[in-house]
Amino acid sequence: MADRVEQEARARSATSVSRLTVRIGAMSGVEPELFATAFTLCREGILAGAELDIRRAEAAWECPACAAAIPPGEVLRCAACGVPARLASGDEILLEQIEMEVP
Repeated sequence: MADRVEQEARARSATSVSRLTVRIGAMSGVEPELFATAFTLCREGILAGAELDIRRAEAAWECPACAAAIPPGEVLRCAACGVPARLASGDEILLEQIEMEVP
């Protein structure tokens, strides 16, 4: 992530990065608190003063055949057509926004 932020900052001739917004899905396998700690310990260079805003994304399941949403806590199979559900969202780790100072 740091490499991507530095690349974007260089492309815009930014002098500093003040905030990053990252969306972490509940099924991503990433613990948000550990991610934040690692970011704080490893930020350097243009990221030295950056704050991190983490947004959680809950898991959403749907039927791959008819696109019906499967409510949380339900059996992961479509009630309408019996097809096993697929994870529609919630496994992502996305860099959503970079706030930077550009001359």
